[in-house]
Amino acid sequence: MFSKKEILAILVVSVILAFSISLVETWNLFLYSLLAVFIVILINIFGKKVVSYYLDSEVEIRIWEIEKYWFRPGQTFKRPFPAGAVLPLVSKIFLFPLGSFVWMASLVFDVKPKTYRAAKRHGLYSFSEMTELHEGRIAIAGIVANLFFALIGYLVGFDEFARINLYYAFFNMLPVSDLDGNKIFFGSFLAWAVLATIILIAVAGVVLIH
Repeated sequence: MFSKKEILAILVVSVILAFSISLVETWNLFLYSLLAVFIVILINIFGKKVVSYYLDSEVEIRIWEIEKYWFRPGQTFKRPFPAGAVLPLVSKIFLFPLGSFVWMASLVFDVKPKTYRAAKRHGLYSFSEMTELHEGRIAIAGIVANLFFALIGYLVGFDEFARINLYYAFFNMLPVSDLDGNKIFFGSFLAWAVLATIILIAVAGVVLIH
């Protein structure tokens, strides 16, 4: 279900996010954050892979990279900038008073259709290409999964786990670059608006209470 590249990306991002969350804190907090972040990431990815399977496609996870530094043609980095690995650490400097509220949009996904499976199940050429709507649905699944487990976490008293789920959904909902939020925004603006509103209200409540 996971390729070696995906496993490596998940592990690297888990360590970076846990380190960013627990920076200048105790070793025990780092270990707890690492476990929580790892589970939160898996929740998000499993949600995407399940929906992707039912859409007769495959999802491949990778670290978010930025190739262009401006909009004009040719204004690109010599090598893709690993934003997903750098921004969590940089954000800690500016968001330090907010504890575990650090940049968490570190992983993105590419989706490829399973042509032969789709043809067998739905007829020739069915789902031979993935539309923006399909990609949006896959991204929505990951966000909704995180929101669901955030709610479960609060109900059973795992507040930090719940917050990390919520923060992970918040940053990934930003409609920029290859992030989930951008896929949802162009796949279904209504779905993006509803989810964004729910997440903003939840995050505002958590930050004010915290």
